[in-house]
Amino acid sequence: MIVVAIILIIAAIAIPNLLQARSAANESAAVGAIRTINVAMAVYQSTYPDTGFAAQLSDLGTGGVAPCVAAVNSACLIDSALETGTKSSYNFIAIGSNDVPNTKYVAAGTPVVGNRSFCSVEDGVVRVDPAGGAIPDSATCSALSAID
Repeated sequence: MIVVAIILIIAAIAIPNLLQARSAANESAAVGAIRTINVAMAVYQSTYPDTGFAAQLSDLGTGGVAPCVAAVNSACLIDSALETGTKSSYNFIAIGSNDVPNTKYVAAGTPVVGNRSFCSVEDGVVRVDPAGGAIPDSATCSALSAID
């Protein structure tokens, strides 16, 4: 009984720390994914100047084809996991403006399990929503604070 009690005490101490570390790792991965999308958007815009920024996240990926052949709808710039929109317990979007060419975009990651959302617009600054809410457009993202 004493051994079981000691194990339960150790577990009670360790499990919250493990969950906090996992959440921090997922947030770090989400920020990295937003930065990856920013770089991919810049490359996409310079490669396809008549289109501007990509209209959607999947335009930056492979289009499910291997080997990938770069085109407007499958630019081969991000990995297939990020292209699906779900990675490291976050859901990602990237939406270009409806201009011709697209002069603006918003890239955002909203936690499936976690506390904070992250986003960026064409200026490349990663911003954070401590409430973890959805970030649907450039104006919402631009109003948030930059990460430290």
